[in-house]
Amino acid sequence: MSCFEHAADAFGDPFVVEDLPLRRPAAGYAVQMLGSDRLLDRRSGDFLPVRSPALAGLFATFAAARQAAAAWVDQHCRTPAEHRLAIVPAAFDDLLERHVLIYGVLEE
Repeated sequence: MSCFEHAADAFGDPFVVEDLPLRRPAAGYAVQMLGSDRLLDRRSGDFLPVRSPALAGLFATFAAARQAAAAWVDQHCRTPAEHRLAIVPAAFDDLLERHVLIYGVLEE
């Protein structure tokens, strides 16, 4: 259960992966720490680099990713506005054995 009230677009506007015009197909939704290559791991609840073999960073639905992001914010932030998280389309590259940000947000 959420400690904070999170706006519907708190982690970005909801989207359906299959409806996005992406150059590379996405396999699911990931919670990205903005300005980094770190994704929220479904098992540990920690942010891990996309190259980490321990990372299980794909969520099947936007709602599941949103719920995980909200839980992380509730546990780690003093206010809901303090977070730097976004839900982004992602995939897993079997050849490279790592997650791939299809459309991530990196610092300039």
